[in-house]
Amino acid sequence: MKLVIRETLERIIDFEGYESKEEALAELKRAYENEEVVLDSDDFVHVEFEAC
Repeated sequence: MKLVIRETLERIIDFEGYESKEEALAELKRAYENEEVVLDSDDFVHVEFEAC
């Protein structure tokens, strides 16, 4: 039997000084992809267990 564990991590980050939501999201995505923002166990919010 195969089982799934799914964890959700979440962090609220304040990005100010951008003219639009899209520009701020693009900067956040760039920072995440460059590992300037790394979620860890302190960002844990939820876990789910299910059978495949």
